[in-house]
Amino acid sequence: MKDILHPLCLAIAGTGFLLLLRDLGKRRRDPALVVLAFTFGFSALSYFIALTWVWVRIDGILGVPNIAVPLAQSCVVLVFALQATVLAYWSRPLDAARRRGRQLLITAGCVIAGMASLFALLAPAVERPFDFSLYYAGNPYFQAYLWLYIGAYTPAQIYLARSCWKYAHATANRSIAVGLRLVAVGAAITLGYSAIRIGAVLGAVFGFSVKGLDPYAWICGDVGATLTQIGYFLPTLVRRVEDGRNWASAHVGYRRLRPLWAALAHAHPGITLLRPDPQRGSILHGRSAHFPLLRRRTEIRHGQKLLRRYLDPAVRTESEARRATEGLTGADLVAAVTADQIHAALTRFHTDAPVEAPVEYVDAHLPLPTAEDEQLHLERVARFFTPPDPATPTTDLPSTASGAHS
Repeated sequence: MKDILHPLCLAIAGTGFLLLLRDLGKRRRDPALVVLAFTFGFSALSYFIALTWVWVRIDGILGVPNIAVPLAQSCVVLVFALQATVLAYWSRPLDAARRRGRQLLITAGCVIAGMASLFALLAPAVERPFDFSLYYAGNPYFQAYLWLYIGAYTPAQIYLARSCWKYAHATANRSIAVGLRLVAVGAAITLGYSAIRIGAVLGAVFGFSVKGLDPYAWICGDVGATLTQIGYFLPTLVRRVEDGRNWASAHVGYRRLRPLWAALAHAHPGITLLRPDPQRGSILHGRSAHFPLLRRRTEIRHGQKLLRRYLDPAVRTESEARRATEGLTGADLVAAVTADQIHAALTRFHTDAPVEAPVEYVDAHLPLPTAEDEQLHLERVARFFTPPDPATPTTDLPSTASGAHS
């Protein structure tokens, strides 16, 4: 059973470790993230060591039968300490969390040292990668070893279940709340592993067997640990998904503004301070478009400002009436009229026909309190905008161009 469940758990823990390791490059000063990365790392290592073919290979290299047992379970003990340390960083002041983390790691070190001593006294000579606990359940040294291990395992899981369920009610972040509840449920399920392993020792003393329950011990341990890992990683995963969605949204917005920006940049090349990199290359290299998008919005607004001399009041009046008859209202109406104004102003610019009494853009007083609001507005404008024909003759312009230069 463990060779079926362990590879899945190893894949989940290993993936979480690698993704968190990548995040550490950007957020080295986040101690909770560092500890969480080590949590996933030691969890993955424990599953890897416990795989049968790895177990046998380690035994052969070190020359000690079943040495994989204390190695894997020492990693598990470290995971307990690290999990509790993560909770400390999430719920306590930094100095208090550091002290708590040191205490937990010292305690874990003492438990590991005791397990190593008892395993050395046990000196198991028969390699049992599938049923080690059942085979040695009658040995008093192994019983002491198991009581020590389970004595650390069970309280740690109870503490994890209670604390995470409690903290889940206190946080306003939905992904963190769901993740903490998953951790709590997973920790509770792993208690089934503890119960079956304790039953094996008691069975050896009182003459009953729990051999038939051994597969369920692995199921409880692996399923519970997997839920715990998913719960801890869920907030990070949600943040990565949001980052990916924001990355894609920025590139889409950047592309949508291109026709409007290109027309304004053609009229006034000076609005473009830096030549933009090809977007395809940025996408292929995974580069963010947030700064180029900010620059593009700024350049569009600058371009609009430079066209103020060419804003014909008749164009605005005609556009407002025509767009209204098309059924446009609200933000769409403002965007469409603004697009028409820019189109007409560019036409006048290319024919050097400024207006004697220019009007304002219809969106001049449109409330756009956030960058997201401005982005959506400019995307609407770009959707309604059509580039003018630079060759449009002056005689095609409305008669209100009385102030045009001859």
